[in-house]
Amino acid sequence: MTFPDSKENGFSPRELAGMRRRCALHGKYEQAVALYADTDMPLCRIAEECQVSAGGLKNYLRRYWRELVLRRHHIEADDPYSIKLVEAGKQSRVAHQKYREAVAACDSMEYVEYNLSQVARKFNLDGPALANFMRVHYPDILTRREAVRVRLGINEPVWHGARPKCMERYAEATELYRTTDMSLPEVAEACGISEGGFSQHLRFYHKEVLEQKRERRRSAQTETRKTRGALLGNGRKYAPSAEIEQKYAQALALYKDTALTMKEIVSRTGVSAEGFRFYLHKWHKELVLERSGITGATSETADLRKARCRMKSVAAKYEKAIESLRQHPRPVTRVAAEFGFQPETFRNYLHKHEPELVGSKRK
Repeated sequence: MTFPDSKENGFSPRELAGMRRRCALHGKYEQAVALYADTDMPLCRIAEECQVSAGGLKNYLRRYWRELVLRRHHIEADDPYSIKLVEAGKQSRVAHQKYREAVAACDSMEYVEYNLSQVARKFNLDGPALANFMRVHYPDILTRREAVRVRLGINEPVWHGARPKCMERYAEATELYRTTDMSLPEVAEACGISEGGFSQHLRFYHKEVLEQKRERRRSAQTETRKTRGALLGNGRKYAPSAEIEQKYAQALALYKDTALTMKEIVSRTGVSAEGFRFYLHKWHKELVLERSGITGATSETADLRKARCRMKSVAAKYEKAIESLRQHPRPVTRVAAEFGFQPETFRNYLHKHEPELVGSKRK
């Protein structure tokens, strides 16, 4: 698909770029969507055959082809996009459809003589997967079923609950996750444990910690003014990524420690001017204010071009000329000519920032 010039169709360059990205996205997953719609192949196999990531394909299908997802899992809906497939802390609709008959069987006396693995096999399910699903979403059924089996004398001598060694292994990580804003992967890396194992441990034995974290995220979503390092509604911290910080590290050092202009800095470091400017204004506003000579509090919507007093780069530009004028008083026009400045611009700068050097007799 080709897109005409923006001048011909009235679209802005930004809108055209978005259209091209969407077109490329649909082309990327076209074959995978056809297989998903016309076959019963598992999503992971489709992703492998089409050489795309399983996670990316899953998100794409749920966003653009949700009716196919619902049809595959036998879920009927008048408006497919009105159904929320996954909600934080709750079972997904797909998982509910998959396990509901087996869960009902586990809560029935008809199947009480069978263990969970046997129940799972009767419904063509994986035994550990069914057990994990019920530990997270139906722990009361497991407890009740276990008590009945004990009374009937058919319970196997199987360990239930978290083992002491497991609780000890994850104790530090659990406390760190509970008391800080670190994400689950960050905690797992800091404590040297498996992220998947730690996630499962929390979902099985520390649901109150997960609910507490979800509540903090919900509160973060209502905050209008975000502070760097604070928790966001998606569980991440409001801060630039390590890759972005590394990308602009050299340019930031030049901006902080020298009087080079923005144009000179991006030319030396090879970063984009717009990207670096956005990075500075979003994450290093104090440096922007300092370089612009702005002191005191400023609002988020303030126009810095009007509020700035003495820019660092401009001060460095006139520094030698001002020092020469201070050491050897003479007409401003002569000094401007010596240093290659525009006389009126130099005079205006002196009147604003060095009024003592501009005497009434100087021309």
